[in-house]
Amino acid sequence: MTSHQNTQTMKPATAAKKLGVYLEATPAEFREGAVSRAELNALQADPPVWLRELRRDGPHPRPVVAAKLGVSIAGLARGGVTEALTTEQIEALKTDEPGWLRRERATQAEVRKETARIKERDAQREKATDSDSNKRA
Repeated sequence: MTSHQNTQTMKPATAAKKLGVYLEATPAEFREGAVSRAELNALQADPPVWLRELRRDGPHPRPVVAAKLGVSIAGLARGGVTEALTTEQIEALKTDEPGWLRRERATQAEVRKETARIKERDAQREKATDSDSNKRA
């Protein structure tokens, strides 16, 4: 019995997400066909010019925009940013630092601080539980 290897493919939207680029800005041939795992790996290992330019200049998808601005995707929406932005537009927002961006960055900083606090608390609890288990053994 011989085994047949099926080629794994994904929709262009999934591949664009994995590559961190805005699907609508990719070339038509990328958007129109399925992308195999091997093709995705090749794009990641040796990005063509169009992919390098998209990653550098944009437009960038919202997760990338949010990361570059240091806010959440929901924070972008609250700030009225619903479309993809170019690197130039992102830099302009960083420079201008509108009120919504300052608030969202502060919110994100609080979320990170709370997450770190909870992680530390849980680690302490686990350590205490392990210590109690060792004493009983």
